[in-house]
Amino acid sequence: MSTSQPLLEIKGLNAGYGGIDVLHDIDIEMHEGEFVCIIGANTAGKSTILRTISRLVPNVRGTLRFSGTDLAMRTAHDIPSLGIAHVPEGRHVFPDMSVEENLMLGAFTARKATDLQQRMERIFELFPRTRERRSQLAGTLSGGEQQMVAVGRALMLQPKLLLLDEPSHGLAPKVVEEMHDAFVKVHESGTSILLVEQNVSLALDVAARGYVLESGRVTLQGTSAELNENPAVRAAYLGI
Repeated sequence: MSTSQPLLEIKGLNAGYGGIDVLHDIDIEMHEGEFVCIIGANTAGKSTILRTISRLVPNVRGTLRFSGTDLAMRTAHDIPSLGIAHVPEGRHVFPDMSVEENLMLGAFTARKATDLQQRMERIFELFPRTRERRSQLAGTLSGGEQQMVAVGRALMLQPKLLLLDEPSHGLAPKVVEEMHDAFVKVHESGTSILLVEQNVSLALDVAARGYVLESGRVTLQGTSAELNENPAVRAAYLGI
């Protein structure tokens, strides 16, 4: 592990909605270039961690820093400009806009950049079906194709940190495999990734390290190999 300043530093984080905490004393740390996953059952609070990083959760206490910046002092619309891109669960493409228009929205904060077409070309190479569907309305795509658009839209920002919330949810096994390969390529290109997944096998296969979340608390952490061999993880999440 690098001893340099963490890219993402979360310490003693408590967060929730309406005065009720969902997260309790969360400690998570990521360094630049890492691929880290957060696994756990549904309602464990995994998505709330990503929403907290993106400043979409109102009640936050504790340390929340990105590249030394105090995220607690920032608003949600500041987050993309810091280099954080969030792919929420459920895809949320703009159905009445074309694939290409959806992708271009991902680069809204970088709209004056001179390499937007090159960025889009990289998305087309990563997900060839987005090239084939570039003029098609996003709402007419399959669920897997919409997920490709949602991930591609986030990558148009060229983020330092990509937040992925349940990207395999509801997808056919073949599409999940395509997503798996795409995430590996994105990480190999230098993008740091924080992945939230109920598909524990997928998460531990692509990430180097992981955290196990139960009832809003981190109960285990370690390398993916360590978590894969942990009897509690194997029994609770891998069906072994």
